[in-house]
Amino acid sequence: MSIKVVSLLPSAAEIIGLFIAQNNHIKLVGRSHEDDHPHEIVKGVPILTAAKTKFTTTEDIDRQVTQLLSEGNGLYDLNVELLKELKPDVVVTQDLCHVCSIDLTTVQRAAKELDPIPTVVTLNPLSIDVMDVISSITDVGTAFNLVTQSRDIITKLTSRITYARNLANTALSRRNGYYHKVAFFEWTAPIYAGGHWTPQVIRWCGGAQVINDCKDGQTAQIGAAPSFRVPPENLIKEKPEIVIICPCGLDLDTTRKEYENVLKTSEWWPELMKNVKKLALVDGNQMFNRPGPRLVDALEWLTGYINNDEEIIPKDFPWEDIKI
Repeated sequence: MSIKVVSLLPSAAEIIGLFIAQNNHIKLVGRSHEDDHPHEIVKGVPILTAAKTKFTTTEDIDRQVTQLLSEGNGLYDLNVELLKELKPDVVVTQDLCHVCSIDLTTVQRAAKELDPIPTVVTLNPLSIDVMDVISSITDVGTAFNLVTQSRDIITKLTSRITYARNLANTALSRRNGYYHKVAFFEWTAPIYAGGHWTPQVIRWCGGAQVINDCKDGQTAQIGAAPSFRVPPENLIKEKPEIVIICPCGLDLDTTRKEYENVLKTSEWWPELMKNVKKLALVDGNQMFNRPGPRLVDALEWLTGYINNDEEIIPKDFPWEDIKI
């Protein structure tokens, strides 16, 4: 019997794709407007959501989001009538960020209007460890009655994580346990520091985010607080050595334009760069900001970038090295 599934966030589509690749009876019948990977699975699938905002610049989108939320409005629309027509057995959504994807309450309300009511799987990872991101894979696998297969997927991802961490720890030992000071921009205007799992990824790679580090610091068994706004002078005081610009939801071309805009309009930028030895732009739509399987790709890239080991960096990883 086939299982019809709907994904309402990009990381869910990526997790679902892992199961579809090995199971012909699982069908993705609906998706969010942001689901773009794996391309061969999401291509041609009906879109159920739409954003109420329109991207122009990071500064302008921040204003739009702030206004909508202050008015008590959500940031996304859900096509409930189309959802009814698709009659999914499983709907995968999230309850982590009301800015990134449609909110759980809206999804649950819509699901109750369907007959039969679908299983709603909620993804809510806070870090990149077995307890969170990997448990998300188990949650989806359980909904598909594919627990054994989910364990196989988890084993492969865990093996890659272990290899990257061992490499980073070896490099860390060579420099007497010194963690490079990292400033991770999850947004550029205004500045938002990386949150949730990102500071943990940075720690595992041999770095330490200068603002919003892991809640348990160097131990790095858990993630950090959600991303929050940071005045530029606070970043400058911390004297970061590595800067990574990876705005949530923006592809590499758009990230490059936003970086160029920072150069033109931000008087604080030269002061921030005084101690910086490395500067990278990363596709923030595909990498780091999605708590799915490709978070391991981001971990491998950052391990290679921080520790000067190109071999572990995945081929075609979407980034650009900015020469200083």
